[in-house]
Amino acid sequence: MTPKELGGPKQRQILEVLLLRLGTPVSKDRLIELLWGDRPPAAALQNLESYVSVLRRGLQPGAGRSGPLRTANGGYVMDGSAVDLDVHRFELLVEQARHRPADRAYPLWCAALDLAVAPLLENELRCEWVERQRELHAARVLEARVSAAETALELDRHGEAVQHARAALEEDPLHERAWTVLVLGLERSGRPVEGLQAYDRCRRVLDQELGCAPAGAVQAAHARMLRSTAAAGGELGQLLSALLVLHGQLGDTDWIPGAQSPPAREQAALVLQAFLGRSLGVAA
Repeated sequence: MTPKELGGPKQRQILEVLLLRLGTPVSKDRLIELLWGDRPPAAALQNLESYVSVLRRGLQPGAGRSGPLRTANGGYVMDGSAVDLDVHRFELLVEQARHRPADRAYPLWCAALDLAVAPLLENELRCEWVERQRELHAARVLEARVSAAETALELDRHGEAVQHARAALEEDPLHERAWTVLVLGLERSGRPVEGLQAYDRCRRVLDQELGCAPAGAVQAAHARMLRSTAAAGGELGQLLSALLVLHGQLGDTDWIPGAQSPPAREQAALVLQAFLGRSLGVAA
């Protein structure tokens, strides 16, 4: 049925409250508080009961009080066994995923995220309780997305881990676990240049917004990617190798076996000077 058939905004809000608390009775006093705040009308109880009657006629015509919307403990409850709700299914899948090993949890995380493709109550009127429910649901979706990223990384599904991590960072650019998965996923999928770029963004965002440095695992991945990119040769590799030598972060003892030896400090300085000269010449 359409929103219009449910009645006005108050009827829809009652239905939304009961659906979001599926299977849990909500008292009439609590419903009155959610509908009108701390200034309910004198006839609030009568109005509430009238709104529920309208809902019942629309949701369960001819069933009276025996349908899914039931009276319980001085309030109302929506029977969970009679309603198939995406939000409820999302929460069940998340709970199942939390208690499964990685190979069995990952499909559950993905299935849960497939159900969370839009904001909660996206087209509903803005009011305090709706905004609060949206925020809580968005936080649960974000946590599920990060958990999916971490699980994919554990299963060596690096490309999928990167996708989940990037989606999580679009929602929360300060999420350190998502940054960790992104940098590690790019490193392990053989994309060190992208990984170095991601590390630089991570470092700047965390420093500017939180005043902290990336996690130790991310810093270690950064160091490994610097060395592997330097060892790969080419102009970028030569430049990185020179910078690492000049900063005392690279020597023969920690160079990658089989790669060309890092330059001496004098040679490294010449490489850096040549690069800067070419860059300044292009800029001029």
